[in-house]
Amino acid sequence: MPTLLHLVTEASAVRGMNTAALQIVPRSRSNLLVRLVVRFVLPFALGPSLAVLAAPFAYITNGNSNSVSVVDIAVDSVIATIAVGVTPIGVAVNTTGARAYVTNQSDNTISAIDTATNAVIATIPVSAGAGPTGVALNATGTRAYVTNVFASTVSVIDTGANAVIGAPIAVGNTPWGVAVNPLATRVYVANRASSTVSIIDTATNAVIGAPVPVGNSPQGIAIDPTGSRVYVTNLGSNTVSVIDAGTNVVIATIPVGANPGFVAVNPAGTRAYVTNFLSNTVSVIDIATNTVIGAPIAVGAFPVGIGADPTGSRIYVANSGSNNVSIIDAISNAVVGTAIAVGTSPVAFGIFIGGTGALASGAQAIPSLGSLATSLMALAIAFLGWRRLRSGVDA
Repeated sequence: MPTLLHLVTEASAVRGMNTAALQIVPRSRSNLLVRLVVRFVLPFALGPSLAVLAAPFAYITNGNSNSVSVVDIAVDSVIATIAVGVTPIGVAVNTTGARAYVTNQSDNTISAIDTATNAVIATIPVSAGAGPTGVALNATGTRAYVTNVFASTVSVIDTGANAVIGAPIAVGNTPWGVAVNPLATRVYVANRASSTVSIIDTATNAVIGAPVPVGNSPQGIAIDPTGSRVYVTNLGSNTVSVIDAGTNVVIATIPVGANPGFVAVNPAGTRAYVTNFLSNTVSVIDIATNTVIGAPIAVGAFPVGIGADPTGSRIYVANSGSNNVSIIDAISNAVVGTAIAVGTSPVAFGIFIGGTGALASGAQAIPSLGSLATSLMALAIAFLGWRRLRSGVDA
């Protein structure tokens, strides 16, 4: 009998083309053949005029390889490796998935990557000896905020000009994590040596109020989709602090594993995921109750960066000690599939998965009737082909 179909939008099936494909994935032995048809035949039939969502990619910074691994999360495999600066740590991908920004800690630069070509299009210097580490973008992608771990400052980059604007903003000692709220009005910075969080007003690019005390050695930071809660991993306290963004007061402290370094919140705002560096695990927090749920999830060695895919169904974890990326099923909270091999000492510190809602490059918002008819015909042909494949398999 027919198997269940999963309809998934997948853009850039053929890299470099302004096309997109509707991926039809039956759970059967014909899966591979059908995927080949869809990935390499349908893009030509559908053409550039059909507006669909862009497929997301993960950009994994490899700290000791001086490179970025590009992972197609539709197939969970590396499709490109991009040379960047020395000791890449932080990464931020804009919401359209068109640009990725990488901090190169040892040569004091930021690499701007054009994701259509997977090439560095600009190298942006910050202050000498600053040690750029974390990076976060505002919602429109017009500003990037970079923590300078050795200078205890934040640099602001105009992404249109690919240049630093204004003077560095003084924050606490040894700033690592940085996050921008959804309204792009506030930037939150985790100051590891000060055990505080600084808050920057984006209108003035100045720190406002007193730093918020959190646990010992705060490192990672993430904001829920509503902008009302800020989650901070405390490396030295083995806890996560929850800050009420309205009052700038810690409202909960959640025990997790050993040396929690990084945190990500799922798109629905219901779960926070924390990497425990020395436990080789991921803790899952129920945001409604601010409690850890279930047992810690075993991943690779020394996990650091963590991020959710746009649907929130898969969680990706960069394992710096095993040079790979683990994939967690967010429903079962279990590792699935085979870890994805990447470069040496992957970090992926930041929002490293992009393309969460953009039209495929060059797509028109409204297709013409002719192109729509052609697209529907192509889909019909693909469906009939699948039925023939299934009849052969089931025979």
